[in-house]
Amino acid sequence: MIDHGANRAMGDNGIVSSANGARSSMRPGVFVPLLLFLGLAVLLGIGLTLNPREVPSPLIGKLVPEFNLPPVKGRALGLSSANLKGEVSLVNVFASWCTACREEHPLLMELKKNGIVPIHGLNYKDKPADADRWLNELGDPYTRTGTDIDGRVGIDWGVYGVPETFVVDRGGRIAYKHIGALTPNALRNKILPLITELRQ
Repeated sequence: MIDHGANRAMGDNGIVSSANGARSSMRPGVFVPLLLFLGLAVLLGIGLTLNPREVPSPLIGKLVPEFNLPPVKGRALGLSSANLKGEVSLVNVFASWCTACREEHPLLMELKKNGIVPIHGLNYKDKPADADRWLNELGDPYTRTGTDIDGRVGIDWGVYGVPETFVVDRGGRIAYKHIGALTPNALRNKILPLITELRQ
């Protein structure tokens, strides 16, 4: 026969007391939600301090993924991982349907005009005719372009969306990733100093 009162304690007056047992069984139920809430609050607080344009990439310091893409329509030079060795360069992920790409485009054209750094374009999930028209209209800042119609190469690069820009060192390793449209501030304070450092 099962004794359902086996865990109860007998008091001095002979009265069975289950207060201690009830109190001990309630503690985990009270503290677990509290601990979960505090943990989530800490994670949220840390997240709010991070710059969304500087999300760390697991590819930083690693060789660029192996790929070989044909050029954007109307361009002669395609883009492959082999093209990204030998000099410091930028790889800019862009698309004709991307509003923020249009915003940053004048900065890319300025970089090309001043010959500051070679820029290669990764055309992400775009229609060939649209990409061709877009570059003809706004100007082509790219030394080489690669057409990533299905987005598979972008996935290998860890692309979250467009635009994104990567700094690649002369050994073909990814040194930095900028998420979102390039800004004068990002170029001046982070990207250009890094390019200078990598060339030394």
